[in-house]
Amino acid sequence: MSKLNTDWFIEIPLDFEYKKYQLLAYLKEINHHFHRNQLYPNLNDLVFHYNNLHKFKKDKTTLQDSFPVRLTHADTEAVKLTYEKLVNDDDLMLEIERIISYAIVKLDEVLKEGKEIYDFVESRLTIEAIGVMPLYPYNGYMLLKNGTEKGILVYEYQVTLFEGKDEQYRGVHMDYLTKYDRHLLYGTPELIRKDLIHQRKKLPNPAVYHVESDITFPLNQTLLPLAKRSLMKQIS
Repeated sequence: MSKLNTDWFIEIPLDFEYKKYQLLAYLKEINHHFHRNQLYPNLNDLVFHYNNLHKFKKDKTTLQDSFPVRLTHADTEAVKLTYEKLVNDDDLMLEIERIISYAIVKLDEVLKEGKEIYDFVESRLTIEAIGVMPLYPYNGYMLLKNGTEKGILVYEYQVTLFEGKDEQYRGVHMDYLTKYDRHLLYGTPELIRKDLIHQRKKLPNPAVYHVESDITFPLNQTLLPLAKRSLMKQIS
């Protein structure tokens, strides 16, 4: 996927038409993926750049401190003087603000499309707990059925806690295990759960969730990330 650097909008050359071309090429590729219902990592990338631009627009001192400067001992003072002139150049700052304002509008348009796809995919998912649930359902199996595709995919999941700046967050680590084809022996999520318990002794009473989509979606780019989010909501 075509990428934008974190500080793409303040990289040299600082020219509105050039930055416009750079942004539109990036968004064209994002749309190419969205039109195929491929949400990730494109949606996360869009959100990052959108929030990053708002942050810079809100905090111009951060903007001024973020010009890329690579200094050696010999030219430290000369380069410092050059960049001091850049960040105090009103015309330059106006060009940066013009680039940021244009980019925010364009990113917002594509983000809305991504959000519509996200909501649509989420509306096609159902999640169901299978069998007797343990007291702490933070380690178990997720069974995933992708529309008309044959078979049920099995993932082992583990919910973990990690510290953020101000609070704790939950994340889920997931490993693909196997695929059960639909036939008489293992035709239902209940029978798959029984077989998993029989084959994998380390979880004698696992939490098992069955996630199903009635429409076939790209697995890794769309269905699996949203299935993981649905699982986290269910557990929480």
